[in-house]
Amino acid sequence: MLTANIEKIVSLSSDKSLFSVIDKVLEEKRLSLEDGIKLFETDDLLTVGALANYVTEKKNGKYAYFVINRQINPTNICALDCNFCAFATMDKNDPKAYEMSYEEIIKKAEYAVSQGACEVHIVGGLHPDWSFDVYLKMVSMLKERFPQLHIKAFTAVEIDYFSRISGLSYEDVLTKLKEAGLGSLPGGGAEIFAPRVRRIIAPTKIGWKKYLEIHRTAHRLGLHSTVTMLYGHVETYEERVDHMLKVREAQEETGGFTCFIPLAYQPENNQLNITEHTHGVDDLKTIAVSRLLLDNIPHVKAYWVMVGEKIAQVALNFGADDMDGTVMEEKIAHFAGAKSPTQQQKEKLVRLIKEAGKIPVERDTLYNHIKVYE
Repeated sequence: MLTANIEKIVSLSSDKSLFSVIDKVLEEKRLSLEDGIKLFETDDLLTVGALANYVTEKKNGKYAYFVINRQINPTNICALDCNFCAFATMDKNDPKAYEMSYEEIIKKAEYAVSQGACEVHIVGGLHPDWSFDVYLKMVSMLKERFPQLHIKAFTAVEIDYFSRISGLSYEDVLTKLKEAGLGSLPGGGAEIFAPRVRRIIAPTKIGWKKYLEIHRTAHRLGLHSTVTMLYGHVETYEERVDHMLKVREAQEETGGFTCFIPLAYQPENNQLNITEHTHGVDDLKTIAVSRLLLDNIPHVKAYWVMVGEKIAQVALNFGADDMDGTVMEEKIAHFAGAKSPTQQQKEKLVRLIKEAGKIPVERDTLYNHIKVYE
């Protein structure tokens, strides 16, 4: 039935250049760089979306996931100065600069647990005065106080920083964090892998080779992670596709990525002088192409914080099968001008998913089912 439906939809495609891509998808053949560029360049959005939804439902049925979670950003004081970032500051005297105490972090986690959270997501600035032990204590303290919480913490950029300030290898840093209670890594810091783009938007940040090396190391140690791509700034379609293919290659080696997360660039309050937010067609197409190219990644997320609730809901029929979660307190995207709410209610996520014609599934960090809302 699923195959019959997709063949009927694509038979109406107005773009003949997509026919070879359609054949590959239906024959379960891996797409190439050239295929990915065709999918981005076509105006036939509905066919691209239908193909992506077909692949999603073959992988995960009608399920669409969410998690009860909380973001905690311990500080925005950072040793790096990335041109695209509106969240961080290098100046401790900046009026927007802040740093949380251990007690404040505990209180935020305590509230999350009271709301049924199974995950805390911790990312922040690279504080020039905090030692690696500060971050280790952060994790061990949370795990001791809330043993039921999955601690998803510290991007590859942060892991590299911990390595540099401690003199430890990536493996030793990750091993110590895992022993303290770290459950998995978030995928932030990937941006776009292309060196040309990184020189413009984040010249002091680690490159793609180190980013993937850190994730590969985490996977070898039994830690899963997500992986991201920041789009909608100065990158080309080819650079987006190249990014995805590098992720696919790394996943082929380790199998440790649980989810790919396209992140829509937020243009306000930074140094790139880009004035417009991404538009809905590009958001949906990027999610759909991600699903079609990344055949070995189990899940693709429509992060409602970045694209908004309405596009995230539509994206559930364009290749996405996850909306992230309640979040409870989002700072990084909102410092950059995100127009979405800073938190979300479980009941609304369930409704948004059902209205999209999908089956809501409350999950844990590793996509184990907690509750299915048939």
